[in-house]
Amino acid sequence: MSRLLVVMGSGETAPTMVKPHRAVFERVTGPSVLLDTPYGFQSNADDISERAVRYFDQSVGRTVSVVSWRRPPVDAVAQELALASLRAAGWVFAGPGSPTYTLRQWRETAIPELLADKLARSGVVLFASAAALTLGTHTVPVYEIYKAGIEPHWEPGLNLIEGVLGFPAVLIPHYDNAEGGNHDTRYCYLGAQRLAALEASLPPGHLIIGVDEHTAVVFDLDAKTATVSGNGALTLRRSGVSAVFPAGTVLSFADLSAGPSAAVVPVPVALPALDLASPADQPSLRGAADALDARFTTALAARDVDTCVAAMLELEQAIVDWAGDTETNDGADHPRSVLRGMVVRLGELARRGAADPAETVGPFVEALVELRTRARENRDYATSDAVRDRLTTAGVELRDTPDGPTWHLTTE
Repeated sequence: MSRLLVVMGSGETAPTMVKPHRAVFERVTGPSVLLDTPYGFQSNADDISERAVRYFDQSVGRTVSVVSWRRPPVDAVAQELALASLRAAGWVFAGPGSPTYTLRQWRETAIPELLADKLARSGVVLFASAAALTLGTHTVPVYEIYKAGIEPHWEPGLNLIEGVLGFPAVLIPHYDNAEGGNHDTRYCYLGAQRLAALEASLPPGHLIIGVDEHTAVVFDLDAKTATVSGNGALTLRRSGVSAVFPAGTVLSFADLSAGPSAAVVPVPVALPALDLASPADQPSLRGAADALDARFTTALAARDVDTCVAAMLELEQAIVDWAGDTETNDGADHPRSVLRGMVVRLGELARRGAADPAETVGPFVEALVELRTRARENRDYATSDAVRDRLTTAGVELRDTPDGPTWHLTTE
């Protein structure tokens, strides 16, 4: 059994993290459990658990059970059963929600010591998003600062990182967040100014470890290495200077301790202007839907039915793949609306293609029949015969009746 501390910046139940999850599970033995504390205060907590369990089952191929600790169980038997499940687990996962709520429910309980012991002996602890914020010496109270406007401050963290890496640090997920659009929501919604203020209040020498969204960092406690995978990067920051390590990087714990000096060229964090990715550039179901809609629109204009159908099927699969994402903000309403729009537009193309050819060419044939009739009335039989011959060649049979000429198509 490997001793691993795995941190995911976000996307822990998104399609983007399937491969990192599978790679970790290859090194896991024993039961796998999801600890529901971080989102235990939410009214949809049961739904979040169900979606996460389904994600691991259907997308990752691993059976995960839920250990419920939304608040410390009052019943002594229930409490001991939950702790026994955590002790027996080879893989413990916690994810989205509130870091400060999580810490309140775990303090003065056996859970912090149990997690530390698992990493010291044998096991995998995978914390993502809100849960990841609790791992350091200090924790960002992100909801209180970003949503409630409380002055930036630190809360005491679990400090699991110092125990396994050997040096004090704080961990910040969602490091490259760009949801704010025209305002800075990097650094887990803190923005540059608030992060700088918080960093200044840290004890000297403290390292900030930033993990981008849809990115995983595997800290192998036996090999003493940190491996970056996923869509983003790992950032090491100390005293206002940072170094960025992209996916594929493997650092030693000594490199981590060195912080920004481990990079060839450290880069100051305080940039003169924001360099934010567009929200549309971030991995998301909405982004996938919009990209596929653009592809569909181009194909529809070219009457490329095969590409239209492929885009629709791909969007339907994307909706299925993202169904387990517990952090998605807009849900599937937008992509389903896009998919319905695709169906309607493709149906309109099919309707035009399936229309009675006689209705389509009728106005043109009637105009030629009228031209022939006038030619006959003017005894211009050469023109009359020429029109009739051209209609016949085009598959239109013309008949003269007492009530006037009639026609019908002889070819499809």
